[in-house]
Amino acid sequence: MTTQPVVPSFTAHNGFALPAIGLGTYGLLGDAGADAVAGGIGAGYRLVDTAFNYENEGSVGRGVAAADVPRSEVIVTTKLPGRHHPSAKARTSIEESRSRLGLDVTDLHLIHWPNPLQGEYVQAWTALVDAQSRGVVRQIGVSNFLPEHLERLEQETGVRPVVNQIEVHPYFPQEEQLAYHREHGILTEAWSPLGRARELFDEAVIHEIAAARGITTAQTVLAWHVARGTVSIPKASSLDHQVANLAAAQIVLDDAEVAAITALGRPDGRLFDADPRTHEES
Repeated sequence: MTTQPVVPSFTAHNGFALPAIGLGTYGLLGDAGADAVAGGIGAGYRLVDTAFNYENEGSVGRGVAAADVPRSEVIVTTKLPGRHHPSAKARTSIEESRSRLGLDVTDLHLIHWPNPLQGEYVQAWTALVDAQSRGVVRQIGVSNFLPEHLERLEQETGVRPVVNQIEVHPYFPQEEQLAYHREHGILTEAWSPLGRARELFDEAVIHEIAAARGITTAQTVLAWHVARGTVSIPKASSLDHQVANLAAAQIVLDDAEVAAITALGRPDGRLFDADPRTHEES
Protein backbone atom coordinates (compact mmCIF):
# COMPACT_ATOMS: atom_id res chain seq x y z
CA MET A 1 0.00 0.00 0.00
CA THR A 2 1.42 3.39 -1.04
CA THR A 3 1.88 5.92 1.76
CA GLN A 4 0.24 9.21 0.88
CA PRO A 5 2.20 12.43 1.54
CA VAL A 6 1.29 14.50 4.56
CA VAL A 7 0.01 17.86 3.31
CA PRO A 8 -0.70 20.67 5.78
CA SER A 9 -3.96 22.56 5.49
CA PHE A 10 -5.15 26.13 6.02
CA THR A 11 -8.51 27.03 7.57
CA ALA A 12 -11.01 29.78 6.69
CA HIS A 13 -13.21 31.86 8.99
CA ASN A 14 -15.98 29.24 8.96
CA GLY A 15 -13.77 26.20 9.62
CA PHE A 16 -13.46 25.15 5.97
CA ALA A 17 -9.96 23.86 5.24
CA LEU A 18 -7.93 23.45 2.07
CA PRO A 19 -4.70 21.47 1.59
CA ALA A 20 -1.64 23.64 1.02
CA ILE A 21 -1.09 22.29 -2.50
CA GLY A 22 -3.77 21.34 -5.00
CA LEU A 23 -3.84 20.27 -8.63
CA GLY A 24 -4.39 22.92 -11.30
CA THR A 25 -6.00 21.60 -14.48
CA TYR A 26 -5.93 24.45 -17.00
CA GLY A 27 -5.09 22.86 -20.35
CA LEU A 28 -5.70 19.29 -19.16
CA LEU A 29 -8.23 18.19 -21.77
CA GLY A 30 -9.91 15.06 -23.08
CA ASP A 31 -8.93 11.54 -22.08
CA ALA A 32 -5.37 12.60 -21.29
CA GLY A 33 -6.71 15.28 -18.95
CA ALA A 34 -8.98 12.79 -17.18
CA ASP A 35 -6.07 10.38 -16.78
CA ALA A 36 -3.86 13.15 -15.37
CA VAL A 37 -6.49 14.12 -12.81
CA ALA A 38 -7.06 10.51 -11.75
CA GLY A 39 -3.30 10.00 -11.49
CA GLY A 40 -2.88 13.14 -9.40
CA ILE A 41 -5.57 12.09 -6.96
CA GLY A 42 -3.95 8.67 -6.74
CA ALA A 43 -0.64 10.40 -5.92
CA GLY A 44 -2.22 12.22 -2.99
CA TYR A 45 -3.89 15.41 -4.27
CA ARG A 46 -7.14 16.17 -2.47
CA LEU A 47 -7.88 19.54 -4.10
CA VAL A 48 -8.60 19.78 -7.84
CA ASP A 49 -9.18 23.13 -9.54
CA THR A 50 -11.05 23.78 -12.79
CA ALA A 51 -13.38 26.43 -14.26
CA PHE A 52 -16.28 26.71 -16.69
CA ASN A 53 -14.02 28.67 -19.05
CA TYR A 54 -11.28 26.01 -19.00
CA GLU A 55 -13.66 23.84 -21.04
CA ASN A 56 -12.49 20.71 -19.23
CA GLU A 57 -15.03 20.20 -16.43
CA GLY A 58 -16.12 16.96 -18.10
CA SER A 59 -12.61 15.54 -18.17
CA VAL A 60 -11.94 16.67 -14.62
CA GLY A 61 -15.14 15.03 -13.44
CA ARG A 62 -14.24 11.77 -15.18
CA GLY A 63 -10.81 11.86 -13.58
CA VAL A 64 -12.32 12.34 -10.14
CA ALA A 65 -14.74 9.47 -10.73
CA ALA A 66 -11.97 7.17 -12.00
CA ALA A 67 -9.68 7.77 -9.04
CA ASP A 68 -9.56 5.01 -6.46
CA VAL A 69 -10.28 7.45 -3.63
CA PRO A 70 -13.57 8.09 -1.82
CA ARG A 71 -15.39 11.04 -3.38
CA SER A 72 -15.77 12.62 0.05
CA GLU A 73 -11.99 13.04 0.32
CA VAL A 74 -11.58 15.19 -2.80
CA ILE A 75 -12.42 18.91 -2.95
CA VAL A 76 -13.46 19.80 -6.50
CA THR A 77 -13.41 23.51 -7.35
CA THR A 78 -14.89 25.24 -10.37
CA LYS A 79 -15.58 28.85 -11.35
CA LEU A 80 -18.46 30.86 -12.76
CA PRO A 81 -17.49 32.99 -15.82
CA GLY A 82 -18.06 36.71 -16.31
CA ARG A 83 -20.79 36.33 -18.92
CA HIS A 84 -22.89 34.40 -16.38
CA HIS A 85 -23.04 37.02 -13.62
CA PRO A 86 -26.74 38.01 -14.02
CA SER A 87 -28.91 36.06 -11.56
CA ALA A 88 -30.71 33.69 -13.95
CA LYS A 89 -27.57 32.94 -15.95
CA ALA A 90 -25.58 32.39 -12.77
CA ARG A 91 -28.04 29.81 -11.46
CA THR A 92 -27.97 27.93 -14.77
CA SER A 93 -24.17 28.13 -14.92
CA ILE A 94 -23.86 26.61 -11.46
CA GLU A 95 -26.17 23.77 -12.45
CA GLU A 96 -24.37 23.25 -15.76
CA SER A 97 -20.97 23.03 -14.09
CA ARG A 98 -22.30 20.41 -11.71
CA SER A 99 -23.69 18.42 -14.62
CA ARG A 100 -20.46 18.65 -16.60
CA LEU A 101 -18.46 17.53 -13.58
CA GLY A 102 -20.90 14.66 -13.01
CA LEU A 103 -21.27 15.59 -9.35
CA ASP A 104 -24.33 15.81 -7.13
CA VAL A 105 -22.61 18.58 -5.18
CA THR A 106 -19.78 20.94 -6.12
CA ASP A 107 -17.36 21.27 -3.19
CA LEU A 108 -16.19 24.82 -3.89
CA HIS A 109 -17.63 27.24 -6.47
CA LEU A 110 -15.95 30.58 -7.17
CA ILE A 111 -16.79 33.69 -9.18
CA HIS A 112 -13.91 33.75 -11.67
CA TRP A 113 -13.48 37.56 -12.01
CA PRO A 114 -15.40 40.51 -10.52
CA ASN A 115 -15.85 42.28 -13.88
CA PRO A 116 -16.39 45.60 -12.07
CA LEU A 117 -17.27 47.59 -15.19
CA GLN A 118 -20.13 45.19 -15.80
CA GLY A 119 -20.96 45.55 -12.11
CA GLU A 120 -23.09 42.42 -11.68
CA TYR A 121 -20.87 40.33 -9.43
CA VAL A 122 -23.21 40.72 -6.44
CA GLN A 123 -25.92 39.00 -8.49
CA ALA A 124 -23.52 36.13 -9.16
CA TRP A 125 -22.63 35.96 -5.47
CA THR A 126 -26.30 35.92 -4.47
CA ALA A 127 -26.81 32.96 -6.82
CA LEU A 128 -23.93 31.12 -5.15
CA VAL A 129 -25.34 31.88 -1.69
CA ASP A 130 -28.67 30.45 -2.87
CA ALA A 131 -26.96 27.36 -4.32
CA GLN A 132 -25.23 26.77 -1.00
CA SER A 133 -28.52 27.12 0.88
CA ARG A 134 -30.08 24.54 -1.48
CA GLY A 135 -27.21 22.12 -0.81
CA VAL A 136 -25.92 21.89 -4.39
CA VAL A 137 -22.68 23.73 -3.54
CA ARG A 138 -20.82 23.11 -0.28
CA GLN A 139 -18.56 26.17 -0.06
CA ILE A 140 -18.47 29.43 -2.01
CA GLY A 141 -15.74 31.91 -2.79
CA VAL A 142 -14.28 34.20 -5.41
CA SER A 143 -11.26 34.68 -7.62
CA ASN A 144 -9.35 37.86 -8.51
CA PHE A 145 -11.40 40.02 -6.12
CA LEU A 146 -9.90 43.09 -4.47
CA PRO A 147 -10.72 44.10 -0.88
CA GLU A 148 -13.34 46.61 -2.05
CA HIS A 149 -15.11 43.86 -4.01
CA LEU A 150 -14.98 41.49 -1.05
CA GLU A 151 -16.36 44.13 1.29
CA ARG A 152 -19.25 44.90 -1.04
CA LEU A 153 -20.25 41.24 -1.18
CA GLU A 154 -20.41 40.96 2.58
CA GLN A 155 -22.14 44.31 3.05
CA GLU A 156 -24.89 43.48 0.54
CA THR A 157 -25.43 39.79 1.35
CA GLY A 158 -24.03 39.21 4.82
CA VAL A 159 -21.93 36.32 3.48
CA ARG A 160 -18.13 36.43 3.35
CA PRO A 161 -16.23 34.30 0.81
CA VAL A 162 -14.12 31.49 2.24
CA VAL A 163 -11.57 31.66 -0.59
CA ASN A 164 -10.12 34.27 -2.93
CA GLN A 165 -8.02 32.78 -5.71
CA ILE A 166 -5.60 35.42 -6.98
CA GLU A 167 -2.35 35.77 -8.90
CA VAL A 168 0.51 35.17 -6.47
CA HIS A 169 4.11 34.23 -7.26
CA PRO A 170 7.55 35.61 -6.32
CA TYR A 171 7.40 38.35 -8.96
CA PHE A 172 3.95 39.37 -7.66
CA PRO A 173 3.88 38.47 -3.93
CA GLN A 174 0.70 40.43 -3.07
CA GLU A 175 1.70 41.11 0.55
CA GLU A 176 -1.08 43.64 1.26
CA GLN A 177 -3.80 41.43 -0.21
CA LEU A 178 -2.58 38.40 1.73
CA ALA A 179 -2.59 40.43 4.94
CA TYR A 180 -6.19 41.48 4.25
CA HIS A 181 -7.21 37.87 3.70
CA ARG A 182 -5.55 36.73 6.92
CA GLU A 183 -7.28 39.48 8.88
CA HIS A 184 -10.68 38.39 7.56
CA GLY A 185 -10.18 34.63 7.62
CA ILE A 186 -10.28 34.30 3.82
CA LEU A 187 -8.08 31.59 2.34
CA THR A 188 -5.69 32.71 -0.39
CA GLU A 189 -5.29 30.42 -3.37
CA ALA A 190 -2.50 31.24 -5.81
CA TRP A 191 -3.08 30.74 -9.51
CA SER A 192 0.04 30.43 -11.66
CA PRO A 193 2.03 29.92 -8.44
CA LEU A 194 5.27 29.42 -10.37
CA GLY A 195 4.78 32.64 -12.34
CA ARG A 196 7.15 33.06 -15.25
CA ALA A 197 8.78 29.76 -14.42
CA ARG A 198 11.59 29.81 -16.95
CA GLU A 199 12.70 33.28 -15.90
CA LEU A 200 11.98 32.77 -12.21
CA PHE A 201 13.96 29.54 -11.99
CA ASP A 202 17.03 31.40 -13.25
CA GLU A 203 17.00 33.70 -10.23
CA ALA A 204 20.14 33.23 -8.11
CA VAL A 205 18.26 33.21 -4.80
CA ILE A 206 15.99 30.41 -5.99
CA HIS A 207 18.97 28.38 -7.19
CA GLU A 208 20.86 28.95 -3.94
CA ILE A 209 18.02 27.82 -1.70
CA ALA A 210 17.25 24.82 -3.89
CA ALA A 211 20.90 23.73 -3.96
CA ALA A 212 21.33 24.19 -0.21
CA ARG A 213 18.29 22.04 0.51
CA GLY A 214 18.70 19.49 -2.24
CA ILE A 215 15.34 20.28 -3.79
CA THR A 216 14.18 21.56 -7.18
CA THR A 217 13.60 25.19 -8.04
CA ALA A 218 9.88 24.50 -8.45
CA GLN A 219 9.73 22.89 -5.02
CA THR A 220 11.50 25.93 -3.57
CA VAL A 221 8.83 28.28 -4.90
CA LEU A 222 5.97 26.04 -3.81
CA ALA A 223 7.49 25.78 -0.32
CA TRP A 224 7.57 29.60 -0.26
CA HIS A 225 3.82 29.60 -0.86
CA VAL A 226 3.27 27.11 1.97
CA ALA A 227 5.37 29.20 4.34
CA ARG A 228 3.20 32.25 3.58
CA GLY A 229 -0.03 30.36 4.23
CA THR A 230 -1.05 30.38 0.58
CA VAL A 231 -2.70 27.43 -1.16
CA SER A 232 -0.98 26.85 -4.50
CA ILE A 233 -2.50 24.98 -7.43
CA PRO A 234 0.31 24.21 -9.89
CA LYS A 235 -0.71 22.47 -13.09
CA ALA A 236 1.14 19.27 -13.92
CA SER A 237 0.17 16.58 -16.38
CA SER A 238 2.98 14.10 -15.72
CA LEU A 239 2.88 11.97 -12.60
CA ASP A 240 6.54 12.72 -11.82
CA HIS A 241 5.89 16.46 -11.73
CA GLN A 242 2.69 15.98 -9.74
CA VAL A 243 4.52 13.94 -7.11
CA ALA A 244 7.43 16.41 -6.92
CA ASN A 245 5.08 19.38 -6.56
CA LEU A 246 3.07 17.74 -3.79
CA ALA A 247 6.25 16.82 -1.90
CA ALA A 248 7.01 20.55 -1.60
CA ALA A 249 4.24 20.80 1.01
CA GLN A 250 6.57 19.11 3.49
CA ILE A 251 9.51 21.50 2.93
CA VAL A 252 9.83 24.18 5.63
CA LEU A 253 11.74 27.30 4.60
CA ASP A 254 13.12 29.65 7.25
CA ASP A 255 12.09 33.30 7.56
CA ALA A 256 15.20 34.58 5.81
CA GLU A 257 14.62 32.33 2.81
CA VAL A 258 10.99 33.39 2.58
CA ALA A 259 11.97 37.06 2.77
CA ALA A 260 14.65 36.65 0.09
CA ILE A 261 12.18 35.11 -2.34
CA THR A 262 9.51 37.71 -1.54
CA ALA A 263 12.08 40.42 -2.35
CA LEU A 264 11.93 39.29 -6.00
CA GLY A 265 8.60 41.13 -6.30
CA ARG A 266 8.32 43.66 -9.13
CA PRO A 267 5.99 46.62 -9.76
CA ASP A 268 5.16 45.09 -13.17
CA GLY A 269 5.04 41.55 -11.83
CA ARG A 270 1.65 40.51 -13.25
CA LEU A 271 1.76 37.77 -15.86
CA PHE A 272 -0.55 39.70 -18.19
CA ASP A 273 -2.61 42.86 -18.24
CA ALA A 274 -5.39 41.69 -15.94
CA ASP A 275 -5.90 44.22 -13.17
CA PRO A 276 -9.10 43.21 -11.33
CA ARG A 277 -10.07 46.90 -11.19
CA THR A 278 -10.57 46.92 -14.95
CA HIS A 279 -10.29 43.42 -16.38
CA GLU A 280 -13.51 42.01 -17.88
CA GLU A 281 -13.68 38.25 -18.40
CA SER A 282 -16.13 36.91 -20.97
